[in-house]
Parts: sequence; structure tokens; C-alpha cells
Amino acid sequence: QVQVVESGGGLVQAGGSLRLSCTASGLSFDDYAMGWFRQAPGKKREGVSFISWSGAYTYHADSVKGRFTISRDNAKNTLYLQMNSLKPEDTAMYYCAARVTKSGVLSSRASSYNYWGQGTQVTVSS
Repeated sequence: QVQVVESGGGLVQAGGSLRLSCTASGLSFDDYAMGWFRQAPGKKREGVSFISWSGAYTYHADSVKGRFTISRDNAKNTLYLQMNSLKPEDTAMYYCAARVTKSGVLSSRASSYNYWGQGTQVTVSS
């Protein structure tokens, strides 16, 4: 049984930092590219950051480029999202997702991901 569990969300002031973690079990973690998505109330789900199975390739959406960093530790079956210089517009539920592939191709299409976590809330106050 595959489980994907996010943690690390919370309330932070603008300009602050948070580090999200996502632990996956029940799968071979290094067979999966991973991604972070977010969804704010009343808005569409947005792809934030993506990483290949090995960690060699990453992509960040323009809205977070230079502020967020995605990384992974395959030995710990864990994905991370370091978020710095947070803004109120970063407020959203953040979801971790896994996509089975051994290629280096990254995808921002939510429909291409096989497994999802339940999400962790990030709230940035102004």
C-alpha cells in the first residue's frame, strides 16, 4: 500500500522560511519523479517544483524561482521543499505527488502523477 505524507506546513510571517517534507512508503522511491503542487482557496491547482528520480534535474515555476528549492534524499524516501522569502500569495495547501518514470523528463501536468499526499497547509501572514 502506497502512502505519501507531507509535513512541515504552518503559519509564518512574510519574508520567513519553511521546509516541507514528503515521505513515501510502499513504493520504490527512486523509480519516481516527484513534484510539489499547491492550491489556494478558489484557485486552480498550480505546479510549483519538480525533480527527477535521481535529483539531477529540477524545475521551479516562475512564481517561486529563486525562493524555493526542491531536493530529495532517496536513501530516506523523502522529498523536500525549502521555501524562503515567503509571500502572502504563497498561502495554499501544498501537495506532494509521485510519478513513475526513470527518465529525466519533468512534468507539471497533475494528471501524469500516480500518487498524491493529503497536503500540508502553508499560511503566510503580511
